[in-house]
Amino acid sequence: MPELELLAKIACYVLMGLTVLFAILVVTVRDLFHRALWLAGVLIAIAGIFIALGAEFLAASQILIYVGAIMTLVIFAIMLTGKISEKSIARTNIQWPIGLVTLTGLAFFMIRIITQTPWNFQSTSMEAHISVLALGEKLLGIYIFAFEIISVILLVALIGALVMAKKDNSSC
Repeated sequence: MPELELLAKIACYVLMGLTVLFAILVVTVRDLFHRALWLAGVLIAIAGIFIALGAEFLAASQILIYVGAIMTLVIFAIMLTGKISEKSIARTNIQWPIGLVTLTGLAFFMIRIITQTPWNFQSTSMEAHISVLALGEKLLGIYIFAFEIISVILLVALIGALVMAKKDNSSC
């Protein structure tokens, strides 16, 4: 069994490295469509991390919801936007120094918080497992209203994207 745990740790670290690499590509590549594809790669690598950590349900949810649905909407919106490939659109941001300073400050702040927090891990709290059945009963029980509201919001966002992307044919 120690070999399997070592393999899971190696897979987790490799997937974490791929996630960081893909995330860097998301913010450095110039083509918007390729950015969306690299973002899908980030989300798939995160699902792989979930699998390496033994959270298969979260991995399946990650693939179905984020990669399957959200990325499909993002790519659909990119393809519907007519003037996205024009050369006149600015592809760089002049505010990158402010972003770099903000990122450095945030990274310093987060590292300081993580290193100074007393992490008390108790074995009793780590042993509690929630079944998929119990999660499904909660989602389709007392949380059904929030679940349905989110689906309506996503539907309104899709309709809004279609209306914004519609070409004006009234001048013909």
